[in-house]
Amino acid sequence: MSRPVLLLMDFQHGIVERLGAPAVTAAADRAAKAARAAGIPVMFVRVGFRPGYPEAAESNATFSALAAQAGDAMTQDHPYTQVHASLAPEAGEAVIVKRRVSAFAGSDLDVLLRGARADTLVLAGIATSGVVLSTLRQAADLDYRLVVLADACADADPEVHRVLTEKVFPRQALVTTTDEWIAAL
Repeated sequence: MSRPVLLLMDFQHGIVERLGAPAVTAAADRAAKAARAAGIPVMFVRVGFRPGYPEAAESNATFSALAAQAGDAMTQDHPYTQVHASLAPEAGEAVIVKRRVSAFAGSDLDVLLRGARADTLVLAGIATSGVVLSTLRQAADLDYRLVVLADACADADPEVHRVLTEKVFPRQALVTTTDEWIAAL
């Protein structure tokens, strides 16, 4: 019997508002409501750093640039790094803070998933080429079954989203829509 967990990744104010894709957030909200109704745990993953960005190594091009340019906007307590208000976690739902692109890197996600005895991860997030891709690859290496809710993922580049969800992800995951996933619950 499958033990799924829904991971809603990087749906945080600074990212959701910058992307401006309300349909993606609405799909993630539908997935969360359906998961809760079916007794499937919902976990939220967000990216945030300690003040001063001590986790951002100078050798890491992405995060060293972020540390130099973001001011305190990407620190773990800043409003921009909090889960978006439209997807507010319910009491008892885990909110995982990560320090890298993958939901596993620099977080306690693995411990929480083992505690939930999860064997299947249902992924939704922003960006498809960032957190979704990195988490999918690492989760596949950790032997999780994977489902990607394509319409609950988005990327700044729609063509990159299309290639990933239509050509790359199907090699390691079931790629479906939120409504198809809900109908199968």
